[in-house]
Amino acid sequence: MSLEEDIRQPKFLNEHQKAIVNLIFTTSWIGEQQKVIFDSENITPQQFNILRILRGSFPRPISTLQIRERMLDKMSDTSRIVDRLVTKGLANKKTCESDKRLVDISITEKGMAVLERLDNRNHEMDAIMSELQPDELKQLNHLLDKIRKSY
Repeated sequence: MSLEEDIRQPKFLNEHQKAIVNLIFTTSWIGEQQKVIFDSENITPQQFNILRILRGSFPRPISTLQIRERMLDKMSDTSRIVDRLVTKGLANKKTCESDKRLVDISITEKGMAVLERLDNRNHEMDAIMSELQPDELKQLNHLLDKIRKSY
C-alpha cells in the first residue's frame, strides 16, 4: 500500500514533506513489528537497545552516561530503563570503584540469555525488510546516512 492510502492523505505540499511523513510512519510501523518479538521476552525496544549495548561492552561495565551516548532513542530515560532491567535480573548496577559518583552497569547471564533467544529470532527481524533486495538495503542505508549528514 502507498503512504497516501495508509494514512488516507492524498496530497502533500511537496516530496520533502512526503518523505519525512513516510519516514515517521515507516519507523512507527517497524516498531510495531518489532514490539511483537520483544513482547515475547517481556522487554521494550529501549530495554533491548540497552541490553545490546551492555553485551557489546561485556565483560567491561559501563556508566549510564556511556549507555545514553550509544542509545538509538536519545530521549529515553536511561536511568529508569536500567533500573527496570536490574529489577528483572537482566542487568547489574553497582557503584564505580574508581569514581564513587558513577554507577557501573553490566549485563547478567539472564540478560545474555534473553539476547541469545532474540538472536535466534533474527530471521523474524530481518523479515520486516524482506521486500528489499540486498542492493536496495545498501542504498537505503546510504540514503539514510546521507539525510543525517545534511543537517
